[in-house]
Amino acid sequence: MPAAPLRFSYGPGPDQYAELTLPADSSVPRAAVVIIHGGYWRPAYTADLGRPLAADLAARGFAAWNLEYRRAGSGGWPGTFEDVSAGIDAFAQAAREHDVDPSRVVFLGHSAGGHLAVLAAARTNARVVPAGVVSESGVLNLAEAYELGLSNGAVENFLGCSPEQDPQRYRDADPMHALPLRVPVWALHGEEDTTVPLSSSSSWVEAARASGTQARLRLIPGDHFAMITPGTRAWDLVVEVVCEAAGIPAV
Repeated sequence: MPAAPLRFSYGPGPDQYAELTLPADSSVPRAAVVIIHGGYWRPAYTADLGRPLAADLAARGFAAWNLEYRRAGSGGWPGTFEDVSAGIDAFAQAAREHDVDPSRVVFLGHSAGGHLAVLAAARTNARVVPAGVVSESGVLNLAEAYELGLSNGAVENFLGCSPEQDPQRYRDADPMHALPLRVPVWALHGEEDTTVPLSSSSSWVEAARASGTQARLRLIPGDHFAMITPGTRAWDLVVEVVCEAAGIPAV
């Protein structure tokens, strides 16, 4: 079993924190994973979604940084992204305090968390630069998500306006316009996912490759949630890709 999570605050708000889960045997972690949960940026979905992933990764020898952030209503755009950026940067200090190599970090984001992970990897002033990004059925094409009205208008709820009202806001928040990236991205997508369409990943990968970004699309068995359910074949495949992104042997 992994050690109990250690909580770190990166801001004054109740949702501005991250939990660091380390291997129980006090061994040097093989690599680190920043977990960014999904939930269409809505407040009903929290870091609880990432805790089973953090525990499983720590049991496999990783350090896991499970990140919470303000969602729509208390954060929205750009507050949510500012939180994610600050929360990732806070990992640099936590890594130093707990002998974690900050140069071997993978961003792992599910659904809306995939959207945030890719945008975070595009930052030019980051204190933590990932070795790679793994998106699990990520909302990577924001314009398409808006047009499809995914999850009862989640995009407009998150951004607080329509594209007609503020086109620059939509452009700034869309991973399609964050290209090119300096780091490779693995866009995983559930074969039976009916929550986020495959085109959200495939269209982004096509655009990423055209920009010169290293991007790969992989289909994973199961629905939208299989990839965040330890014990499934889908989750095991995710871990294999995380190891690939970190440049270490699979576990």
